[in-house]
Amino acid sequence: MTALPAAPDDDRPPAVRPALGAVAWKEIAHLLANLPASLFGFVWTLTMVTTAGGLSMTVVGVPLLAAGLAVSRVVGRLERARARLLLGVRVEEPSALPGPQRAGGFLAWLWSAVTDPVAWRAVLYELVRLPWGVLTFTVALVGLFVLWPVLPYVARALTNVDRVLVRVLLSPSDELERRIAELESDRGVVVDTAAADLRRIERDLHDGAQARLVALAMGLGLAKEKLEEDPRAAAAMVDEAHGEVKLALKELRDLARGIHPAVLTDRGLDAALSSVASRCTVPVVVAVDLPERPAPAIEGIAYFTVSELLQNISKHAQASSARVEVWKSGPRLLIRVADDGRGGAAPSGGTGMAGLAERLEAVDGVFAVDSPPGRGTVVTAELPWRARG
Repeated sequence: MTALPAAPDDDRPPAVRPALGAVAWKEIAHLLANLPASLFGFVWTLTMVTTAGGLSMTVVGVPLLAAGLAVSRVVGRLERARARLLLGVRVEEPSALPGPQRAGGFLAWLWSAVTDPVAWRAVLYELVRLPWGVLTFTVALVGLFVLWPVLPYVARALTNVDRVLVRVLLSPSDELERRIAELESDRGVVVDTAAADLRRIERDLHDGAQARLVALAMGLGLAKEKLEEDPRAAAAMVDEAHGEVKLALKELRDLARGIHPAVLTDRGLDAALSSVASRCTVPVVVAVDLPERPAPAIEGIAYFTVSELLQNISKHAQASSARVEVWKSGPRLLIRVADDGRGGAAPSGGTGMAGLAERLEAVDGVFAVDSPPGRGTVVTAELPWRARG
């Protein structure tokens, strides 16, 4: 028999492809997992509430309720993780409850644990989820065999309800929680900045004034030994030691000015910024228009911000002139430092601007840089206004 010719390649069936995409399968998996998750959460929550409620008149009732709410917090964290993994819902984690020491004692901590809004919203979430979990599990399971052509659309509609529930009941306490998270982050920046400043002061003292003072002590000791044998050489050594004293005093004054200049304490921002401007390598016009002096902390941050920016102008800007403006606008202290240099400055450019931005953000400040290449740089900073005293 003559062999049949092979079928042409065009008659081959197309490659097998999954009917549902990866996102749809994740949503279906979330719907199928709703029943066991909601069943566990409902049983635990109902048992915890009824047991703690029945024992509320005893000594162990309130601590038991606090422990149960702590577990509800953990259940809420697991539900957020499940929604993040399968539904792509990005919900910030609530801040942890402070411990007994930070809360002000055991009773204060117990009260904060019992009245924790995050835990109570997790309790409400688990109580309302059981009927929804049964419904979504049933629809997803039946849909795999009966409704599979339209199952992706059904799964998307059902999981959208889950997304809303997670965002409404398992999200942090709105603005307050977000603000707490920001303050915790800012506190870390402040601590790191303070530690870096202490290391800088220690290094400057060790390498500068301390080394000169050690050399001065040694020189005076040698002069004392030669005082009777060679008075002329001893006098020369004393003269040299006198020069070392002047240099050491100058370094100590510069260091003290870097910590907190006396002119800022005595005469305020106008005089202090004028003093900084006089040391800049380019002519600087300073205009300070403040109705009164701000709080010392705000005044100090404003001073060091302008000082750092003027140092950047001296080192990097290649400018012929600069201008510093400080004024009050409503509840904010505004700072504007502009130059006509080469531009192209950026907070990530290694000129210390990133550190300035972090310092200002730590006190609710704003730091903005406008520096087109070849057209100069304008840096605007805002600080919250707090009156002195």
